[in-house]
Amino acid sequence: MTVFKKQACSKKLVRISEYTEIACSKKAKDKLNTENKQTAVIYARVSSIGDRQNTERQVSDLSAQAKQKGLSIEKVYEEHVSGAKKNIDRPVLTECLDYCKSQHIGILLVSELSRLGRNTFDVLSTVKELMDCGINVYFQKEQMYLLDQNGKPGMFTPILIATLGTCAEMERENIRFRLNSGLANYKAKGGRVGRKTGSVKTEEVKKDEYREVIALLKRGYSVRNTAKLTGKGISTVQRIKKEFVD
Repeated sequence: MTVFKKQACSKKLVRISEYTEIACSKKAKDKLNTENKQTAVIYARVSSIGDRQNTERQVSDLSAQAKQKGLSIEKVYEEHVSGAKKNIDRPVLTECLDYCKSQHIGILLVSELSRLGRNTFDVLSTVKELMDCGINVYFQKEQMYLLDQNGKPGMFTPILIATLGTCAEMERENIRFRLNSGLANYKAKGGRVGRKTGSVKTEEVKKDEYREVIALLKRGYSVRNTAKLTGKGISTVQRIKKEFVD
């Protein structure tokens, strides 16, 4: 009878013989973890899907922090999505977490806890997922590490993260309340919302305006490289890709 067992940090089932081989290579794994301890990945997020916000400051600050700590940045992930979205609706974060686990990255650098999300349960789930795989997380604003120098979580770390996550969630609810209240007040006074008549670009106008972006995307250039080459925002390139290429 063939017996299967889950491999650590993976949903994949492996034969018990293979699992024994994995367990027996613990020393090699420990050596790999030691070698990768100085590797880092940056995850930056802003809520706006337009060009009004960008992740440049977050990436710059975290890059400086990494240099100061002697960390080697392996990859940078930038995402334009609301923190209220669940993890399954955040493809860049999902890709980032998968990369960290598959490449045994030592530490994930984030500017603040709310960048991982404003839903406490999702944040705790993400943190636990990384912690179970021995991946540290540094939150710059909070000046907090998930794991200590021995790779162990602090006694009060889960409580602190839950508290900060709840505060972030409450802040989001407060912002939503103020926006809705202000909007209702504006409408009650006769204000009108929405785009001005004639301000929406036609498909032909957009094709002409973003022809260089469309051409690069069709030639196989990534969204990030296309944005750099054309000077457009990543979210703009993503939107054009969705409209004219995908």
